[in-house]
Amino acid sequence: MNTHTPSSRKPHPRWGRRLTLLALPLLAVGGWYAWPHLVGERSPLTAYQFSTVQRGDIEDVVTATGTLQPRDYVDVGAQVSGQLDKIHVEVGDSVKEGDLLAQIDPTVYLARVDASRAQLKNLRAQLKDREAQLSLAQIQLRRQRALMAEDATTQESLQTAEASAKSAEAQLEALRAQIEQIESTLRADEANLQYARILSPMSGTVVSITARQGQTLNTNQQAPVVMRIADLSTMTVQTQVSEADIGRLRLGMSAYFTTLGGSGKRWYGKLERIEPTPTVTNNVVLYNALFDVPNADGRLMTQMTAQVFFVVAQAKDALLVPMAALTQGAPRPPQVAGPASPPAPAGTPPGGGEMNPGGGRGAGKGMGTGRNRTATGTAASPAQGTVKVENARGALEDRKVVLGVANRVQAQVLEGLQEGERVVSGVAVGAGSSGPARTPRL
Repeated sequence: MNTHTPSSRKPHPRWGRRLTLLALPLLAVGGWYAWPHLVGERSPLTAYQFSTVQRGDIEDVVTATGTLQPRDYVDVGAQVSGQLDKIHVEVGDSVKEGDLLAQIDPTVYLARVDASRAQLKNLRAQLKDREAQLSLAQIQLRRQRALMAEDATTQESLQTAEASAKSAEAQLEALRAQIEQIESTLRADEANLQYARILSPMSGTVVSITARQGQTLNTNQQAPVVMRIADLSTMTVQTQVSEADIGRLRLGMSAYFTTLGGSGKRWYGKLERIEPTPTVTNNVVLYNALFDVPNADGRLMTQMTAQVFFVVAQAKDALLVPMAALTQGAPRPPQVAGPASPPAPAGTPPGGGEMNPGGGRGAGKGMGTGRNRTATGTAASPAQGTVKVENARGALEDRKVVLGVANRVQAQVLEGLQEGERVVSGVAVGAGSSGPARTPRL
């Protein structure tokens, strides 16, 4: 007799049919929603990348690399030859004007001074003897004249007395001249003895020592440099600007720089000097542009490398669009360097590297009017361009805009756009080749 347990029973096929019936409507609904996205028509806006018109600061700058040097410094050398007996300072020491820096062995110069003093004493003793001889000759001359008046002496004796007096007077004058000569030699010897003590000619910091203690210094051919003293309270930034950019610089324009170890801190100054004679390195013509910066905290040091930015033009709180949003053929804003506005606060990022020549107008008009807008530079004539803007209906339209300050990344819009509008800045990733090409930068 066959028996069936509950565990040996197979599932009823009607449950599978029910699950299939429930899944079919769900698949149909999902397909209905996905069909337009898979094979239906795509929105034309999906083929583009958009950027929003925003407010911000923009700079057009000329970049250059420079080095830091003290504005005031002096190379301290030796005026006399001899062995460098002692160096009393080290690199980094602060010194005052007149402080003893080093000393040369004074033995030879001290001996010369002693010899000149001894010779001077000898001549002064001879001077007293000559003065006595002159007095005696004058007495004898008066006696001979008195005797001649009484016809008690000969004419020859009177002439001999007169010649002796004149000779004694001439010898006295010659001796006085020798004394003056020895006094002059003594002063020179005493000066050389003082030069054996090398004193600081200015107040500052010892930045380098080129001589070594015990070294023999020879001043007969050239003055040997012992050390350099510099005033580090004011530093000079010496930058090298290429000949392609030197024409954009103007004396008095704002400039700032950063250093490798400065943690992004900016130091500001005004361009003070452009040297007319260039330096040529590997057929590259470079001109030196210099400006000073205060260094009260001592953070700037000699030979530091500086990344320098000369501000040709700048605008604050301006409407900005990417350069990629401007259509090909739009002219560059003709900017020129003008009076510099107050420098931006520390931490403000630069305006995007070395830029097109430029300097836009400070305040916009029309749709692009900004609030509290300031700009550096003057525009010879406002440049214009064309952008594709998404209008309120969600369609694209071409719009003329007036441009101000521009660099390689962004451009200031003076008229034609409002804050928050979206402009086409490129082609979306994955868009078909039939779509519009990405608009190039100016």
